[in-house]
Amino acid sequence: MSRYRVWLAVLLIGLAPGLTSIPAQAQLSLLDEERGVLTLAPVLKHVTPAVVNIAVRSIRPAQTNPLLRDPFFRRFFGLPDTEPRREVLSAGSGVVVDAEKGYVLTNNHVVQGAEEITVTLKDKRRFKAELIGRDPATDIALLRIPAERLTALPLGDSDLLEVGDVVLAIGNPFALGQTVTSGIISALGRSGIAAENYESFIQTDAPINPGNSGGALINTKGELIGINTAIIAPAGGNVGIGFAVPVNMARAVMQQLIRYGEVRRGRIGVAIQDLTPEIAEAMGIPGKRGAVVSRVEPNSPAAAAGLRPGDVIVAVDGKPVKSSTDLRNRIGLMERGQKVKLTLLRDGREKQVEVVIGEPAEEVIAGAEAVPQLAGATLTDIPSDHPAHGNVEGVLVADVERGSPAWQVGLRPGDIILAVNREPVGSLAEFENRVRQARKVFALTILRGNMQIFLLLP
Repeated sequence: MSRYRVWLAVLLIGLAPGLTSIPAQAQLSLLDEERGVLTLAPVLKHVTPAVVNIAVRSIRPAQTNPLLRDPFFRRFFGLPDTEPRREVLSAGSGVVVDAEKGYVLTNNHVVQGAEEITVTLKDKRRFKAELIGRDPATDIALLRIPAERLTALPLGDSDLLEVGDVVLAIGNPFALGQTVTSGIISALGRSGIAAENYESFIQTDAPINPGNSGGALINTKGELIGINTAIIAPAGGNVGIGFAVPVNMARAVMQQLIRYGEVRRGRIGVAIQDLTPEIAEAMGIPGKRGAVVSRVEPNSPAAAAGLRPGDVIVAVDGKPVKSSTDLRNRIGLMERGQKVKLTLLRDGREKQVEVVIGEPAEEVIAGAEAVPQLAGATLTDIPSDHPAHGNVEGVLVADVERGSPAWQVGLRPGDIILAVNREPVGSLAEFENRVRQARKVFALTILRGNMQIFLLLP
């Protein structure tokens, strides 16, 4: 028997028992006796109608001579104060998760900055979509379409996944139309792809290409287990390393987007680090997993609950904590005001404390922390009491020291940074990510009053 046939035989044996969640009419053997082939067609016939194409129309600044982006030169040459803009069309994928209400999950980066969103179903019906809300920190967005006779994917449980599980990725790569690829789960809990985001990616070798973003990662039971979101492609194509947002994380984000139109994250006020074997040995702790509290903020929910530096948090609501990233993700998906029970180790004894998730502290960074050319500037997310809050997405320049590098390049207090190298930024975290990715010379799109200006930072 050839190696290929052996692999197919193993696949058949391993997958056949897992088809029990497919509707009764689809509970067929993977062996198509009439054609004499193994096939996943019975699964796909029931899940592909739930995967949609998303077409996005957005407006961005047009490519112009850098000199003509300066307001002084524009006035000198008699040009309008505002820069010319151009229409940009892009495409991605999405997944219907509620057939009755028309909810569609996709990636934030697919719909960010969209002027118009069109969803096309597998049966070619098209609908204008309403953006219910989006969350840049998890790269999840939720749409709603006014459609009937929809097919929704059942949501699986991404906490039950194991490395080696067979998965299928469904999406619309390169705008070719709906495409299915297969592979296995290569790793779980991947993070560090985008700093400061909430990440616990499923890694898969199922080919995920441009346009697959927002599409479905499913198991062989036809359940949605992840939203395809990112690839590592040094040469511009698939190299077998793709990532998906776990469905449990996407579900938690979706619930808040439905309720509030945004994710209302809170905090407990601790700085944490991984419990390594070396730290565990030094502290005389038998466990190998958890998060060590290195600092407790004064007057924070953690301080009110009695947490101390040196405590090791090993469980949240009875569920073990794998790492500091795991703890951060789970707390970050909880709503403000929610009570959470933490299990911790202190002086060799197990202790439980109840903490109330508090309001997030206003995040502020010094410009020099992002890039030396912005030294002297203080940057923050747009405060809720600011007139632009909810109307403009960007980063507020709270203060600029006169004569500082940031002042000399033209930054002023009250400016709102809309984009870095023409890539929109909706938060401090996004701004820092864009700056890290930029080369030595990069450009800022600034909103000053009612006028957009362009600053080049050498």
